[in-house]
Formats: sequence, C-alpha cells, structure tokens
Amino acid sequence: MSTILQEVLEANKAYAANFGAKSKLPMPPARRFAILTCMDARLDPAKFAGLAEGDAHVIRNAGGRASDDAIRSLVISHKLLGTQEWFVIHHTDCGMETFTNEIMRDLLARSLETAAFENGVWKDTGKGPGSRAGEYIEWLTIKDQAQSVLDDVARIRNHPLVPASVAIHGFIYDVRTGKLIEVEGARKVAAAR
Repeated sequence: MSTILQEVLEANKAYAANFGAKSKLPMPPARRFAILTCMDARLDPAKFAGLAEGDAHVIRNAGGRASDDAIRSLVISHKLLGTQEWFVIHHTDCGMETFTNEIMRDLLARSLETAAFENGVWKDTGKGPGSRAGEYIEWLTIKDQAQSVLDDVARIRNHPLVPASVAIHGFIYDVRTGKLIEVEGARKVAAAR
C-alpha cells in the first residue's frame, strides 16, 4: 500500500467516525449556487467562498474552463438540483497559461510521462512511446485570465440549455492574497442574451 493511499484511508476513517448529521444533508445544495473553478490545489473553494458541506456545487477542471462537461454539470445543477447562481472563478498564476495546444500535443506525442517545467519552458523527460491522440483534444489553454473568464461566462450564458434566469458571475482568485476579484465586464456579458 502506498503512503498516500494509507494516509487517505486513515483520514477517511477519522472523518467517517464523526460524520454525524451530515448523513441527513439533502441532495440539492442549501445555498442554491454552483462554482466552476480550477483544479489547482492552492484553491479551496470551501474556504474562499465560505462553504460548509451541503452548501453549493463545486465543479473543477484544469483552468476552471466552461468545457462541454462543465456545462453539463452546471445544467444538471440547475435543472435537477435547483441552483440559481453560478460563479466562474479562474485564478492568477494558473498552469493553463504556461502552454498551448501545440505544446501539449507535442509533449504527449513524445511520451506519456510527466513533463518538467524548466526556465519557463515545458520539457519532456520521459522515454516513449507517446501518443498522437492529444491532437484531437482542445486543451482550453489560457492566454489572458480576464478574457478567459469573459469567454467562459459568455459561453455559458449563450448555451441553449442555460436559462436566462440563472445569474452568472465572473471572478479571478488571487493565489497570493486569497481575494476574489470581479472581472471587469463580466456582469455585462452575463446579462447579455
């Protein structure tokens, strides 16, 4: 058993021992909102948004992007579980700003091992084989954080399965201060339809 697996199982045992009334939490989120944010380990949506278990849905992916799957989750969140507000929250110092589709595709074509980021450049450290399957994926990289938030808010707002009644907000989380910074223009984009 790996050390990580053992640590996770021990933590879960302690958590489950004090689970108590959490077993009675309803499926719909109590505060009726959802957050779409990045998977970056420095972000703790429960802490930066003041959440307790059962309060909100949190959907995470690389970059916090409005991918088809993220929109699928948001639509389910609203249609079946009653959320009425959605937050798109990207963050400063995001790894999705450090590469392009072409860089990712090239790295994967060379090997499937973990790459290294050295002096601002991604370098493949593994030995093949790689795979060209990465050429068929849109990696949703980020060139400009504010613009990516605006693009994602607009994509969600204009999706045919998203009702105009759902409020959408766009923010950037600052990893150095812990503050949420509203993206200028996000309210206008979210209101347009």
